[in-house]
Amino acid sequence: MRYSIRLVVAPVLVAATIVACTRSSSDAKPAGDSTTASAAPAAPNVLTITATDFAFDAPAQIPGGLTTIRIVSNGKEVHQAALVRLEQGKTFADFAEAVKQAGPPPAWIVNAGGPNPPMPNGTAEDMQYLKPGTYAIVCFVPSPDGTPHIAKGMMRELTVTPVSNATAVAPNADATVNLGDYAFTTSAPLTAGHHLLRVTNAGPQPHEIVLVRLEPGKTGMQFAQWTDGMKGPPPGALEGGIAAMAPGDTAYFPADLTPGNYAFICFVPDSKDGKPHVAHGMVHDFVIKAS
Repeated sequence: MRYSIRLVVAPVLVAATIVACTRSSSDAKPAGDSTTASAAPAAPNVLTITATDFAFDAPAQIPGGLTTIRIVSNGKEVHQAALVRLEQGKTFADFAEAVKQAGPPPAWIVNAGGPNPPMPNGTAEDMQYLKPGTYAIVCFVPSPDGTPHIAKGMMRELTVTPVSNATAVAPNADATVNLGDYAFTTSAPLTAGHHLLRVTNAGPQPHEIVLVRLEPGKTGMQFAQWTDGMKGPPPGALEGGIAAMAPGDTAYFPADLTPGNYAFICFVPDSKDGKPHVAHGMVHDFVIKAS
C-alpha cells in the first residue's frame, strides 16, 4: 500500500493504495465551538515528529484543533509524515493489519495531510485542522531498493483528543493553490521570498503537493522520472509540501522561494488506473525571478 511521494513504483502495492475519498477536515472550526467573539486567538498546537531510518518519534496524543505539524528528518533517506485518520471505530492494530492486505483499502482509512519530505537532515511543516480521533503517522516513501518505509515498520499511532475551548484561527495565506484532476492552479504567480500557501483539494479524489527546487535546466517531469530508480544525481531537491489530502480538505505550508526553477508534483496513484497523477500530467513547473 502506498501513495503520496513515491520514489519507486511497485505495481504489487498500487492496488492497496489509499484512495479513500471521504471528506476530511478543513480549516474551519467545528460546529458547536464555544469560543466567544471576544476571546483572543490562540497559537496553533505544535506537533513535532522526528523521522529516522525507519521510525517516528512523536507524542502519543495531542489536542485537536489547528495544528502545526513539523517533521525533523534525521535519517539518511527521505521521509514524510503522512497522516491517515481511522474512522468507524477502527484501531491502529486494524490499520496495521489492513496495510498487509491486497486489494482496495477499506473506506475507514482517510487521507489526512501531514508534511511531505524535506531532504535528509532538513525540516518541513504544514498547518491544518486535526479533528479528534485515531490516526496513523506513516511514511510511504520507498528506499532505493523499492521497499516502502511503511513495510519497514515506519508507522506510529497518534490520538487526537477533543477540546472544548480551542481559539486558534486559520492563518492569513498570501497565495492559494487548488488541486484537481490533474492540475495545480495558483491564485497568482509566485514571487521570490517567504510565502504561506493555502492548499485546497478541489478535486474528486485524493491529491498531494510536493515542492521541488529544480537544478538549472531540469523539469518537474524529469524529477518524477528520476524517482523511478533514482539513478544518477537527482535533478532537484525536495522542499516539503502536503501529503495526500481528502477531497475538500485545506491545509497550509510555508515556502521560502529563491530565484530559480521549481515544480509542484502529485505522486498519488489514480483511483481508476493506479498510475501516479504525475503520469496524468499533474506537474506544474514555475520560475521564481529575482525581485
